[in-house]
Amino acid sequence: MERTFIIIKPDAVQRGLVGEIIKRFEQRGLRIIGMKFIHMSEALAKKHYAVHAERPFFNALVSYITSAPVVVIALEGTNAVAAARATIGATKPHEAGAGTIRGDFGLEIGRNLVHGSDSVENGVLEVANFFSEDELVSWNRNTDPWIFE
Repeated sequence: MERTFIIIKPDAVQRGLVGEIIKRFEQRGLRIIGMKFIHMSEALAKKHYAVHAERPFFNALVSYITSAPVVVIALEGTNAVAAARATIGATKPHEAGAGTIRGDFGLEIGRNLVHGSDSVENGVLEVANFFSEDELVSWNRNTDPWIFE
């Protein structure tokens, strides 16, 4: 089973979309193995977005992600990274397809509602940045045989 990491960003929290967004991942078949409602520190935000440190939007990104609470989620499932990213939709909401989170609820790239790991390797790293192993619960649902082959 792959693991992936999701941030339900401040814009989605402020708009009351947390439940709808979680619902989409669960309906897709992904299992929640960890979840927290946090106010991200500046240090953690800089660590998470370190890949963008040299880009001109880095400071604004850190300021935005730390401006209000977020929900961080660790998900598990077959092809979890690709499944989550397909559920989220394209980075630019106006390019995201209908039925995706960004396509249904977003308009601008700076308010695109959700972060999702872009690779299996980054999924592992990002989950570890936000969760200790004892905060993760890998479990079997009664419906798993109807979802996973």
